[in-house]
Amino acid sequence: MRAEREGERAGNVNRAGLRAVRTLAAASVILVALVAAPASAQDTPSAPRAIQVDNPLGIPDVTGLVPAAKDGAGVSASLRILVMLTVLSLAPSILIMMTSFTRIMVVLALLRQAIGAQQLPPGQVLVGLSLIMTMLVMAPTWQKMKAEGVDPYLEGRMDQATALERGSAPLREFMFRQIEAAGNEENVYLFTEYSRGPLPDGAELKRDDVRLTELVPAFVLSELKTAFVMGFKIYLPFLVIDMVIASILISMGMMMLPPVLISLPFKLMLFVLADGWGMVVGSLLHSFG
Repeated sequence: MRAEREGERAGNVNRAGLRAVRTLAAASVILVALVAAPASAQDTPSAPRAIQVDNPLGIPDVTGLVPAAKDGAGVSASLRILVMLTVLSLAPSILIMMTSFTRIMVVLALLRQAIGAQQLPPGQVLVGLSLIMTMLVMAPTWQKMKAEGVDPYLEGRMDQATALERGSAPLREFMFRQIEAAGNEENVYLFTEYSRGPLPDGAELKRDDVRLTELVPAFVLSELKTAFVMGFKIYLPFLVIDMVIASILISMGMMMLPPVLISLPFKLMLFVLADGWGMVVGSLLHSFG
């Protein structure tokens, strides 16, 4: 009896052990499956999601800064920013083409070449001096433009078209005065006939009939011609010094020595003793009347 009971107990123990092993194995399988699932999900690349970009270039939207236009005046006010930016971008061209800057800069550049010092004074110095002289020459004209066109427009006493017409009148007067003083009226006829065709025989142009697009290139040509004439007069004394130095070197048999190297100190001495900068700058300022 005891042997049978002990056999039954051993069988029960074996069955309980098998159940425990099976339960442990099933739990292990489930645990491994749970751990492997996130890893496989991380390894699998996911499809990129489409991102909607309203402004791919990153340009700021300024439409909210400008009020909506309700009539023609509103449209004009809305485009004021664009007009101002356009004028600012054209400011260098306006400064060069419609002021005294062209004549002054060309004469100073010819003076530097006549002296023979190619890099002295530097170009930035010449440009700065030309700008200062341009401001001095154009100050009366700019004051008239401000008083006749800009101030009334800012005060609301005239519209843009009238302000532009009256504000440009002093500048047109300045350009006409310089063209007539130099005797270069044929330049005005040149561009007028090109844009409108040949004029009738005996026809004369009045100032009011000349468009700004015809007056500006005529003024630039007149300024270039006047600047070249002044540059020729400046070149003459330095040319004489070069010829004298070259003749002396040839007579001494020193033909291998560059005459420019010897004449440069004499040019500088003559220019300083004669107060050359004062004479050139004074002549340029007084040439505009």
